[in-house]
Amino acid sequence: MSSSAIAALQRDNFLQADYLIETPLDPARVAEVMAGEQSSGTFVRVAHETDELRARSRAVVERVDEIEPLPQPSLPNAWLARQRIAGPWRRARLTLSFPLANIDANLPTLAATVAGNLYDLGEVTGMRLESLRLPTAYRARFDLPRHGVAGTRRLSGVASGPLIGTIIKPNVGLSADETAALVRDLCEAGVDFIKDDEVCANPVHAPLAERVRAVMKVVRDYRERTGRPVMVAFNISDEIDAMRRHAELVEREGGTCVMASINWCGTSAIQALRRATPLVLHAHRNGFGMMSRDPALGIGFQAYQTLWRLAGVDHMHVHGLSGKFAQSDDEVVASARECATPLAPGIDDTVLPAFSSGQWAGTVPATFAAVRSADLLFMAGGGILAHPLGPAAGVTSIRQAWDAAQAGVPLAERARTAAELRHALDFFGSRE
Repeated sequence: MSSSAIAALQRDNFLQADYLIETPLDPARVAEVMAGEQSSGTFVRVAHETDELRARSRAVVERVDEIEPLPQPSLPNAWLARQRIAGPWRRARLTLSFPLANIDANLPTLAATVAGNLYDLGEVTGMRLESLRLPTAYRARFDLPRHGVAGTRRLSGVASGPLIGTIIKPNVGLSADETAALVRDLCEAGVDFIKDDEVCANPVHAPLAERVRAVMKVVRDYRERTGRPVMVAFNISDEIDAMRRHAELVEREGGTCVMASINWCGTSAIQALRRATPLVLHAHRNGFGMMSRDPALGIGFQAYQTLWRLAGVDHMHVHGLSGKFAQSDDEVVASARECATPLAPGIDDTVLPAFSSGQWAGTVPATFAAVRSADLLFMAGGGILAHPLGPAAGVTSIRQAWDAAQAGVPLAERARTAAELRHALDFFGSRE
């Protein structure tokens, strides 16, 4: 068999994972430890562990590229302290290939393989999973988004341009009827998408069953009167049987979307929910910062969103430019682009990036300039609800900003003939 044929066979039978590591040891040696730990080996050869078995099931170190060291370790490490091993603290980017036969189409095991015990290895003072690459045939064995961008546009009636959305917070104490009244106002204001806050799922003051019925009556009445559908993402985060029941209720009431806090529900629960409901699945990533903010630890967004897209979600949160959270604008933009990138050649599995966090008309030009696409969900809370002329003017100001950005017109110029945008720039701009 030729070397190119062997390489092609390996590509079809292995997935690749990229890491950033920090260690006082030889990074190439640590890469071999990682490969053994997450596939066939432990720290010594064990009974029945033959060379043939290792050749078949052991992960392969594809590359190790050392980068600049650090003067101090990023993380404490009792194992190194016991070994009396000190710096310099060497860093390297490396790639491992994992045999798919070890994993099969098993999402929790996939996650455990590419991450798992690696974070606890004594040899490292930093460990970050950065990205994953999958063979096409392997990606096809997992769930696809049921709707993605095109389906979301169809169900929301937004054929072009961004979907403009907002967030309601019934967790502040609103009853089901009070929430429905707010939804009525938001529908009249012209939003395309409304979602629950992530910390409001089934509170005592607004039980989900009551809230779904009250809100969907308002949405149905509005659609019948105007012909315009509004997509509502109900937060159904719960244990899996309850999530199935909640999704069935939303579907019966004519809803089109449900939302889950994916990190806390887990990959298996999200897979099960995807297979149980035809609704749009809006993935809220709250808690991702805990996994990603330290540059020496955790997981990068490319690898993170790969795992959740294999579970079949339709929307992924990416935060927003110049927002209230810690992520840099570069990270937000890169995350949005990852959502629009297929996970494997030949498969259409892109998802809708959901921008939020301090968004308003003034953040639109930078968003469009960076992403160069309107295939996104642009959510504004205060940017709509706190507009000095009211929520309808807040929605209009954002649409005016998007029209200007796509036409290459500066906001200040567009604001001369757009009162809603002008008031937004005056009001929100003075608070930056």
